[in-house]
Amino acid sequence: MIDVEAFVDGERVPAVSGRTFDCVSPRDGRVIARVAEGDAADVDAAVAAARAAFEDGRWRDLHPRDRRRVLQRLAGLIDDHRVELARLETLDMGKPVSDALSVDLRVTVQTFEFFAEAIDKRYDEVAPTDRRTLATITREPLGVVAAVVPWNFPLMLAAWKVAPALAAGNSVVLKPAEQSPLTALRLGELAAEAGLPPGVLNVVPGFGPTAGAALGRHPDVDAVTFTGSGEVGRMFLRYAADSNLKQVSLELGGKSPQIVLRDAPDTETLAKAVVDGIFFNQGEVCSAGSRLLVHRSRKDELVDAVVRASEAMRPGDPLDPATTMGALVEKAHLDRVLGHLDTARQEGAVTLAGGNRVLEETGGYYVEPTVLDAVTPGMRAAQEEIFGPVLAVLPFDDEDEAIRLANGTPYGLAAAVWTRDLSKAHLMARAIRAGTVWVNCFDASDITVPFGGYAQSGFGRDKSLHALDKYTQLKTTWIQL
Repeated sequence: MIDVEAFVDGERVPAVSGRTFDCVSPRDGRVIARVAEGDAADVDAAVAAARAAFEDGRWRDLHPRDRRRVLQRLAGLIDDHRVELARLETLDMGKPVSDALSVDLRVTVQTFEFFAEAIDKRYDEVAPTDRRTLATITREPLGVVAAVVPWNFPLMLAAWKVAPALAAGNSVVLKPAEQSPLTALRLGELAAEAGLPPGVLNVVPGFGPTAGAALGRHPDVDAVTFTGSGEVGRMFLRYAADSNLKQVSLELGGKSPQIVLRDAPDTETLAKAVVDGIFFNQGEVCSAGSRLLVHRSRKDELVDAVVRASEAMRPGDPLDPATTMGALVEKAHLDRVLGHLDTARQEGAVTLAGGNRVLEETGGYYVEPTVLDAVTPGMRAAQEEIFGPVLAVLPFDDEDEAIRLANGTPYGLAAAVWTRDLSKAHLMARAIRAGTVWVNCFDASDITVPFGGYAQSGFGRDKSLHALDKYTQLKTTWIQL
């Protein structure tokens, strides 16, 4: 077991209170680290360090190419330590180590590389005015940004927020989820090694009601960027209203449909995409394809294929490179997922595959991939984000009904449409209220395109150059010549 401290003002430091909390691995339920338990005092220290770094310009005022070089070095260090970081991620939150390497670390490196390159490639504007006036429009950093990230992709989602915030010239206080703090704390150390000045990136582990709330309420934090639950997202909006009206951007989950039209591609292709879309990362994905909306003429054959594919996808030791499905992040989340399954059965859903806890003898938190049939649109399994390996099947008879079902939840994060008809694909994509619509694929992406949602899936975008909008403000300078 190791002791892990916070990272404030360029140094590892214990919590001001001296308290720690146990970091439990969902792989086997064992304590793997004691982590500094940050609270309001630690947040005060981190914000003060971030503010001092911003105001004296040690990062903000560096030449853009010098800031670019630091973030490029950080990307290189992350890549150099990818095996260590992937193993930490797996031990910390239960994902298969092969996925941590091939997805989480790959995307994290790409994210820092992309935003590093963006630093000295963007230009400000000169407004069209008469010849006696010069009006410039410049982007300036906000100041101190608080980034509060979830446990399902701890390092990757931290990168989605930290990289553009730093690229824009801000200072950052990063608060990782208490379930998965280890890679975020390691990121702070690697950033210092890359040459990021002290105070520019601070990492405060701790719990939501203490450290998270203190960041949300802090009068010297200029913006909060948060990914997580709708319940906590609402809290950050209240914190902002009750403090200094800081900017808030939210990415809050979803209930994403995979819509299979009558003329969709072959069944085996569809089944693989459906299974990968819901069971990847144990279903702990905000954009997971948790609803299969399928034309009634294709339903039986496709559902049979999905059940066969899901039964072949067994949970296993996430440290085994052959494992394709790991453990849920913690016992409390395991209980929530199992509770959702009990409710689904009580409401009339039929379990076609899975539905049980497995590998209990390991001490870990594993659930079988689960397929629910006989689901109706009003059931909780069709409306609420379960955030586990649970697929709800709903048939439809025509495209209008498919659109109504797709749009019939409070969420609007993502969706997929499967059809051979390009016109139908365009019309469906326009009608679906979601931040991303995939056609004949699922969860395809790149750092160059934005990610975020409609409705109760939140607002603001991660990834792409559009992410910089969250971390900058526009200034007009009007000069009379």
